[in-house]
Amino acid sequence: MRALQLVADRRIEAVDIAPPPPPAPGEATVAIKAVALNHIDVWGWRGMAFAKRKMPLVVGAEACGVVEAIGEGVTGLAPGQLVAIYGARTCGHCKACREKRDNLCENVEGVHGFHLDGFAQERMNIAARQLIPAPAGVDVTAAAVTPITFGTVEHMLFDNAKLEAGETVLVHAGGSGIGTAAIQLAKLAGATVITTVGSDAKMEKARALGADHVINYREDRFEGVVRKLTGKKGVDVVFEHVGADTWAGSMLSMKKGGRLVTCGSTSGVSTAINLMQLFQQQLRIIGSFGCRIENMATVMAKLAIGEVHPVIDSEVDFDHLDDALARMESRDVFGKILLRIA
Repeated sequence: MRALQLVADRRIEAVDIAPPPPPAPGEATVAIKAVALNHIDVWGWRGMAFAKRKMPLVVGAEACGVVEAIGEGVTGLAPGQLVAIYGARTCGHCKACREKRDNLCENVEGVHGFHLDGFAQERMNIAARQLIPAPAGVDVTAAAVTPITFGTVEHMLFDNAKLEAGETVLVHAGGSGIGTAAIQLAKLAGATVITTVGSDAKMEKARALGADHVINYREDRFEGVVRKLTGKKGVDVVFEHVGADTWAGSMLSMKKGGRLVTCGSTSGVSTAINLMQLFQQQLRIIGSFGCRIENMATVMAKLAIGEVHPVIDSEVDFDHLDDALARMESRDVFGKILLRIA
């Protein structure tokens, strides 16, 4: 069967690999239908894997598929079901997993497509606990962007930042995959949304998603605009995933007692922080990684009834994944790039 393997930094090849054996107890065989690309894929492609890994490595960290067969002891799944796939191989037994805090698993083996073989292959065996059935109204596209794109944002905004109706949130990189999801989920929750983008064309698209105020960060210092828009008070929440380039401005954009939640560092992993500003303004900085499996079910319920929707930039085939990752690296996208498997 076909798969896409990372064979060297910035080099992905389409190859033939052996199909999986029958599923073991607790597993299901899943025919992968679509893979959604994320910056974690760009990091792996560039060689920024911060853990031991072996190449060749099948790529793809976010995906959906259709159950083909189930192993002994599997309940709640049946052949023919569309499922979204949780992207980390967690143990299911530690205290964090038992408490449904899956992304804090004490024995996690790694992230698919980054440390472990990923989802850019025609079928694979996956632990049944990582598979979340898609409800009626959720198609392949929506299911594919559930595990990271929408799941990560749900966890960031509501589990961690505790965003509430009537609050104001600054969403960085509103044209990115998680940026487009954050705009929609924050608006759905009743928040006022300010977002940053890198071009006038993206400004119009962000407004169409529901953003109340859009800032072209290439033309204006976003922190100055934010202070003006909020009457010099600042925002309640900053949704941060850019990193070094936006960090100082993000800190200046918060009101007293504000919360900054961050899940990424696409512009660099290190930055300086003003400690006096941190404690005098009583700011809260919250790190967030991935999501809980329960977040995926919550988000798919919203997708199913059309409260939010996937924003798709483009679709690619097996022969053009390198080009797609290069576009993402240059930020020349609005929304998600999908790889269709079948």
